Amino acid sequence: MMMATESIKTADLSNWHVLIGGSALTRGLCDAGARLGVSMYTGYGMSETCPLLSTTHLTAEDLELPLEQQTSKRIKTGIAVPMVELEIVTPEGKPVPHDGEAKGEVVARAPWLTQSYFKEPEKGEELWQGGWLHTGDVASLGTDNTLLIKDRIKDVIKTGGEWLSSLDLENLISQHPAVAGAAVVGVPDEKWGERPHALVTLKPGEEASLDDIQNHLKQFVDSGEINKWAIPNQIDFVDDIPKTSVGKINKKLIRDQLREH
Repeated sequence: MMMATESIKTADLSNWHVLIGGSALTRGLCDAGARLGVSMYTGYGMSETCPLLSTTHLTAEDLELPLEQQTSKRIKTGIAVPMVELEIVTPEGKPVPHDGEAKGEVVARAPWLTQSYFKEPEKGEELWQGGWLHTGDVASLGTDNTLLIKDRIKDVIKTGGEWLSSLDLENLISQHPAVAGAAVVGVPDEKWGERPHALVTLKPGEEASLDDIQNHLKQFVDSGEINKWAIPNQIDFVDDIPKTSVGKINKKLIRDQLREH
């Protein structure tokens, strides 16, 4: 919201250090902050983890780079904080390789994690399948054990038999120079099962069309970051993107609103 204001262009934020939680830190937002001198970091956790599991970790060599060149590290979900164990597992509970590519559900162990839910012991058993707390987040772990959240399991878009990360698409859309924010959800499709539908807010005084955003995304098809079928056919330009009380994009509400229309 701050980055979308006109007055931010003349503000001095060179001493700001900002920890982003709740929603994934996009490359577009991180780059916008860097241009203003803001050092952004990512924190990851949930209410059941009280709350912190991991944070951005930058080496001394990373910190010597210009802020704009640190973005690829700052937008990752970081390294597990002390006394936290993180693993990525398949639906069967088997660990996947820590190669930065293999995806699965994030599971955690730590001394302070929630054990169950009040008057709902069956949900507690579901939370702790296999002796690990199941977060419901899809992610990969790198060779250096850096965590990168790909999506919520319930928000992954299943199109044509393939999984598509809504967070990846939001991140790529956010890099368009006119875009202030983006949210992507899956909507039912008779042919493909689901298709991505994007909501986009624009920066003050900027304009963009469906073709502009689609053409912007084609460069990432050419570079191999996404497949051509990942480009949304439907993009709504809106004044505001629905958020929850803690600032997360309210994708359940967005899906409900789209279903109504």
